[in-house]
Amino acid sequence: TDVTDISGTGDTGYGMAAAAGDIDNDGDAELYVANFGQDILYRNNGDGTFTDITEAAGIDNQSWGIAAVYLDFNLDGHLDIFVVNYLVYDVSMPVETYKGIVGYGHPRRYRGTADVLYRNNGDGTFTNVAAEAGVTNPDEGRGMAAIACDYDNDGFPDIYVTNDTNRNFLYRNNGDGTFTDESLFIGGGYDENGVAEGSMGVDCGDYNGDGWLDFIIANSEKATLYKNEEGILFADATVESGLQQPTLPFVGFSPLFLDYDNDGHLDIFCANGHPQDVIEILQDHETYAQRAQLFRNNSDGTYHEVSETAGAYFASAFVGRAAACADYDNDGDTDIIVMNSNQRAVLLRNEIGNRHNWLGIKLVGTRSNRNGIGAKVTIHAGGMTQVTETKSGSSYASGSDTRLLFGVREHERVEKISITWPSGIRQELAGVEVNQIVTISEPER
Repeated sequence: TDVTDISGTGDTGYGMAAAAGDIDNDGDAELYVANFGQDILYRNNGDGTFTDITEAAGIDNQSWGIAAVYLDFNLDGHLDIFVVNYLVYDVSMPVETYKGIVGYGHPRRYRGTADVLYRNNGDGTFTNVAAEAGVTNPDEGRGMAAIACDYDNDGFPDIYVTNDTNRNFLYRNNGDGTFTDESLFIGGGYDENGVAEGSMGVDCGDYNGDGWLDFIIANSEKATLYKNEEGILFADATVESGLQQPTLPFVGFSPLFLDYDNDGHLDIFCANGHPQDVIEILQDHETYAQRAQLFRNNSDGTYHEVSETAGAYFASAFVGRAAACADYDNDGDTDIIVMNSNQRAVLLRNEIGNRHNWLGIKLVGTRSNRNGIGAKVTIHAGGMTQVTETKSGSSYASGSDTRLLFGVREHERVEKISITWPSGIRQELAGVEVNQIVTISEPER
């Protein structure tokens, strides 16, 4: 049911992205809307309605906002907001023509614009600390997406930012309120050939089961898989993983790490679609609408495409943009929702994942932020170990469910769950039955 009007969330701005997070730790999620123009922040009133608190909260981003990510970068228990801005554009700027077709021209014809890091002051207001934190890069950045995760396992959330035709940024959290861009030193900024790609969405996950979070990037070229080498190096594993050839013909927008078959290994979904609606006139070998792709993890560091057997949706062409995942029907497998440009949204219900056993986990922070965003969770089941992190904001212009879902094959019990909360508290649970969603609260110590 469409409740936009009665909920009070009918912002009429040029919306680009939205993200949900509990900024006041009262148990319900607020909404941040990134616009081309003034962004909007809605406070959840807890009764099905929202209040626009943009001005009162100090949200003043009027650039081309294109993504929003919640994180607690200073570990004070309050969710901060990182906003990715695209480029400087005005309708009065000249357009370009090619083969008689009017277009916007290459992104590099436009200046990049600074990203924003809003620090939560804990009193309902935010302060933009991007400059002092070192996460702006306005000249190089033409931001498209971001994800916050602890790539080096030091307990502090880092930030990875994708840029359109410029190198990507990998901001390491120094633990003192500042960040250092490590993309030129440990990888992640360029592909294996030293080329800055037309990057779109990004997701993180431990695809090879080594306990370190890796990155999957959707590009206007092939997709790029960066393998995390124990936090000291990111190696371009696109070719060795088998992802280069099948992704090369497509323009990827929204990659997602997800275990669609609940076998304990992270698979990859990607929504595809060309950014130019006239591309079929300009090029005879490219299309505007493109089919989505699904890749199954072979459990040996490689992938193979299974789109042909994944359902009718994967046989049709759409102009894919945003994508998010959640177990919306609570049946124990991961479903996907895709937003398509100038087309209907599509909800893909998973009909195969719950053939294997599973465990869902919902975290409730007490000393940490209420959503448990940034908490690292490790489970052990039948000799398998899986590591993930609670996150808010990923893929392209999207945010997936903050509940965690683990596939455990035929195993009927999870021997141990280990949680490292953002507060630093470590918690363990033993002997947890499968095929249920468990709520775990952070201990008060």
